[in-house]
Amino acid sequence: MGEGLGNGYACPAVAGERSYTTGDLKDGQGVVAVNTKDGKVLWTTVLTQGAPKHGFEGARSTPTVVGDHLWVTTSNGTIACLTTDGKLVWQKSFDKEWGGKMMSGWGFAESVLIDGNAAVCTPGGPDATMVALDKDSGKELWKCKVPEYGKNGKPGAGYSSAVISMGAGVKQYVQMTGRGVIGVRAADGKFLWGYDHSVNGVANISSPVVVGDYVFSSSAYGAGSGLVKLTKDGDGIKATEEYFLGADVLQNHHGGMVVIDGFLYCGHKQNGGDLVCLDLKTGKFQWGPIKGLGKGSACVTYVDGHLIVRYQDGLVALVEASPKEFHLQGSFKPKFQEKESWAYPVVSGGRLYLREQDKIMCYQL
Repeated sequence: MGEGLGNGYACPAVAGERSYTTGDLKDGQGVVAVNTKDGKVLWTTVLTQGAPKHGFEGARSTPTVVGDHLWVTTSNGTIACLTTDGKLVWQKSFDKEWGGKMMSGWGFAESVLIDGNAAVCTPGGPDATMVALDKDSGKELWKCKVPEYGKNGKPGAGYSSAVISMGAGVKQYVQMTGRGVIGVRAADGKFLWGYDHSVNGVANISSPVVVGDYVFSSSAYGAGSGLVKLTKDGDGIKATEEYFLGADVLQNHHGGMVVIDGFLYCGHKQNGGDLVCLDLKTGKFQWGPIKGLGKGSACVTYVDGHLIVRYQDGLVALVEASPKEFHLQGSFKPKFQEKESWAYPVVSGGRLYLREQDKIMCYQL
């Protein structure tokens, strides 16, 4: 078990013999690199000075590592590029550059999407909901202003991370914002479509799930879940709702969702992690909700035909990723647990990494 990560809920990003994450450190919030062999801190780079300005302490952005560089956002809305040795290459402020804002007061949480030469992020500003930057220099490539397309949710960025879709034959970035799920054309930042049935006005957290021409999204606080199909509509794209599941049926608070062979697995309920398996195309449950494994929300990671589920109370469970039946293959309580265990389980090189505030634990699988 290593320590010195600072307070936070970000996952470790494991690359080779190093793990990178973010934390609230003594001098401010920044990035920490750890040796995966012994858990010792290799370097720290502070990006924002002083205590976080948001209402909930703890860094929450997992770094994105590509080659010998990494990209990260801080809770206060700084996006930065560093070398894997901790040298700052460039940084920009969401607020100063684009009038960035969150939909509510818990701070920016997304992981930067690196796609080719673009670093894609979501400041949530009135004229720049989403922005693409040159990943090497930080120069703006384009920004996307999202028009009004519904009444649900709340202005600003959500807490999720953007994903890539080729829906309807158009490369686009799909993101859950404060107002809802949006599709933005990758080539030039053109707004393509929006969907707000599955969002709330408090916190939209889990990233949308993309499968072919379909996008599935879910949020809690009384919202629910919806599947849309993307089709060509002139120069744009039309998003048509295939089905909607109310909050009493399925609401994923946080912890994420995964789709394997057409079946979706996730936790259900506000502050809950009742596991479910859903046929994505039909919206019909294959099994679940499964209660009583752990308490609080459930973070879900898929690896080698299995789900590794980490509950808010620290319990880690291994579940077979099969739509036929629920099959629990084992569970354990880690050596250390503090506050809420919200960091996703990470598997690399046959090892399981668990971030717990200032500490990181490593288990041989």
